[in-house]
Amino acid sequence: MMLRFLLAVGLIAPLLATCGARAQELTGTLKKIKDSKTVSLGYRESSIPFSYVNKVGEPIGYSIDLCNAIVDEVSRELEGVEIAVKYKKVIAETRIPAVKSGEVDLECGSTTANFERKKEVAFSPIFFVAGTKLLVPRSSGISSYRDLRDKTVVVTAGTTNEAAVRAISDKQHLGIKLLVANDHAESFAMLKEGKADAFATDDVLLYGLLATARLGDQYHVVGEYLSYDPYGLMYRKDDPDFAAIVDRTFSRLAQSRELVQLYNKWFQQRLPTGETLDLPMSPQLEEIFRVEGVPD
Repeated sequence: MMLRFLLAVGLIAPLLATCGARAQELTGTLKKIKDSKTVSLGYRESSIPFSYVNKVGEPIGYSIDLCNAIVDEVSRELEGVEIAVKYKKVIAETRIPAVKSGEVDLECGSTTANFERKKEVAFSPIFFVAGTKLLVPRSSGISSYRDLRDKTVVVTAGTTNEAAVRAISDKQHLGIKLLVANDHAESFAMLKEGKADAFATDDVLLYGLLATARLGDQYHVVGEYLSYDPYGLMYRKDDPDFAAIVDRTFSRLAQSRELVQLYNKWFQQRLPTGETLDLPMSPQLEEIFRVEGVPD
């Protein structure tokens, strides 16, 4: 009956034409991947446990696993085309330009999905919630941003943490001196060398650095949250076909509870590089995953 109705009102031909066009015509990132049979994934060297390198230099982490799940979904969308994965190292300052230019198709790191960045790039559904805190020597006596008056804080270039520290310093008239490093490892090194009194970045990254360095007896994470930072995987704007695949991947991972399993793998179990973070899922992230489709 429905087919006869569509034929009668002249709608079936346009519908079939649209379906055929969609099946044949690819645009944006999907076309780029199909033509090259390659996808470029941006990774970070020291954003533990989201995106970092193992002992043989291979990118691993929670964000890397999520990106590879999207690559699998792209392959299915392209009817099983085998896709080679090419990894491209990025730092905080280069990650957005790399995505916008096409050098990177999907950035697999620890990037805050905020309003300003959404003017330039698109983001996956949220997969973690962090916030800016301080890493300080245990002997420093610093327990809050209030103790930073006229002190030196190191931040990583191109992060939301830099803006958060500047804002609190200006608002509270603290006179904080800011040092800016190229990446998180360099920021931590400047703290250890005594060039800074504190290192400000997302709390989970600080815990990851401490676990890797095994310096928890000398340094600790302190203070109130100075910012709220929901993480998303980053890709190019105005690409609805690729966006649909990203969203579909997260929906599948949520409904199968693989999203929870991946969280447990990287935050509550022993990492492939030997560290254990033992970070339970926050109530905020539990609610986000529930909304994304994780069954109770």
